Amino acid sequence: MSDSDDDLAEMRRLRDSQTYKSPPKNNSKAGDEAENKKNAQRNQMESAPAKSLPTDSESMDMAAMMGFSGFGKKAKNFDFTQMFEQAKRGVQERTAPVTEVTKNTEPGADDDSDDDDMIGPPLPPGFPAAGESDERKKETDSSSEDEEEEDDNDLAKKIPASHEITLNHGDKSVSAVTLDPSGSRLVTGGYDYDVKFWDFAAMDSSFKSFRKFQPAPGHQIRNLQYSITGDNVLIASGNCQAKVVDRDGFEVMECVKGDMYIVDMARTKGHVAMLNGACWNPKVKGEFITCSNDGTLRLWDVNVALKHVNLIKFKSSNGRKTIPTCCTFSRDGKLVGSPCQDGTIQLWDLKKPFVRPTFLQKTGHAVGSDTSCICFSYDNKNFATRGGDDTLKLWDLRNFKRPVNVAEGLENFYPVMDCVFSPDDKMVLTSRAVRKGQEGSLVFLDRESFEVVTEMNCGPASALRCLWHPKLNQIIAGFANGEAKVFFDPTKSHRGAKLCVVKKKRREKEADVVRNEHIITPLMKRSRRNRKEEPTEMLAYKKRLKDRRNPIKSKMPEPPLLRGTGGRMAVGSSTQAQYVAKTIATQKPKIEEFLLSYSP
Repeated sequence: MSDSDDDLAEMRRLRDSQTYKSPPKNNSKAGDEAENKKNAQRNQMESAPAKSLPTDSESMDMAAMMGFSGFGKKAKNFDFTQMFEQAKRGVQERTAPVTEVTKNTEPGADDDSDDDDMIGPPLPPGFPAAGESDERKKETDSSSEDEEEEDDNDLAKKIPASHEITLNHGDKSVSAVTLDPSGSRLVTGGYDYDVKFWDFAAMDSSFKSFRKFQPAPGHQIRNLQYSITGDNVLIASGNCQAKVVDRDGFEVMECVKGDMYIVDMARTKGHVAMLNGACWNPKVKGEFITCSNDGTLRLWDVNVALKHVNLIKFKSSNGRKTIPTCCTFSRDGKLVGSPCQDGTIQLWDLKKPFVRPTFLQKTGHAVGSDTSCICFSYDNKNFATRGGDDTLKLWDLRNFKRPVNVAEGLENFYPVMDCVFSPDDKMVLTSRAVRKGQEGSLVFLDRESFEVVTEMNCGPASALRCLWHPKLNQIIAGFANGEAKVFFDPTKSHRGAKLCVVKKKRREKEADVVRNEHIITPLMKRSRRNRKEEPTEMLAYKKRLKDRRNPIKSKMPEPPLLRGTGGRMAVGSSTQAQYVAKTIATQKPKIEEFLLSYSP
């Protein structure tokens, strides 16, 4: 208790003493005065002269007196302006010879200006500077635009016909050609009943087909076409049954044959006369049409071969049956078009009942002529027809009363003469038929005016079929001398014939020939040959000769009888009466001698 009392007394003494005073809590003036004093002291220290701070010499003396080298590691000082100047000077020295060549300096010009100095490594020789490259780009762009405008104006430069290859199909006319959508395989058919498959990627410069077959022996090929997917080929031959084969030529389906004894063609399941054309639907997979001499156009499905899906019967203006010469789909797959032998052109809408045609042109071509082709443009606004009256006509669906353009004087005496549109829809391609020995040609016409852009000679034969592939930009034509030619341009065309031209011919493997030589030895002679050492072949030969002489084993026919024995008649007696009369006549002297022997 005494200790605690002493502590309390000491605390009271300190509280009452003047040396201990607590700071005021809510006195703002006292706080401001204290803060002002601190700021004054700080300013005084900052404004103190530099001599008050220890210099480097003083610090070194202090360090020597205390016995150590320094007060810690000294930080490095970097002069950035000096470093930039050194780098700039080095670049100028390295680029000095290049700048003298590439830059034309005028006397009195400031060579040390920052704008004209080149920073970085020197440019390669012949490489333009920054300003020059922009100017050259502008010049090249303007020149390329001018060239494109010139090419657009000059349609003849768009024709890919600077080079050509020849594929030998056979001895007779090539009446059908088709290319798959990718342009890798070509199929040709002709009047020799053959269909050949050509593969551009696998073919070398020998130009040989990899498959050949006859879909309908004894019937000419009228039309060939690849499907929109390129997996099937539609074949229309001279018989009444169309056939679908795959890419390798193996049969997928064959249309059924109709009953020729039924008068109403709507009641038969298929065609009953020769086919004139066939075409795939460009929008519906597995659907195609065929037209025939029985006056009908039938719609088929690949998966249903036993009966057609739908049927169209063609009639002339007087209500009689007329024959469609070819057929095709429009580009959108909504219309079916077919010219007929009575000169009419009939277009049918697939969504409407097939009672009367949607579009009818009664004076399309000459009556009695075979219109060999009908083809729609890629914009689906126009279509062209190649008539047997030596004309090519362009029609517009929006004004179907009269043709838009007509080209005359194009000879045509083949039922399969073609006409096609160019991939850009600015030209129409057809051919001119010629007599034997004359020069055949392909004719390119301007679509707008139908003026002849150019006429290209292509050999001593007529070009029957022609095809302008939009993806390859190559022209394929089939000729009357059995050749198929592919025209292309190395710069404008793509793949196709360019793949096989550069390949060398493969060396043909020599066949292994085994020579069968007869080795003659002394033991083979008859004088020295033993029966046991005789070859088995010789024994078999002798046995066959022996059996040949045996009438039973060889089944030799019996020789004629000289005398009738055992109920069989001899030679010279065709009937029994003749045989009896002959025997009595020959035996009569013997009977008289027998009777005279008994006479007295």
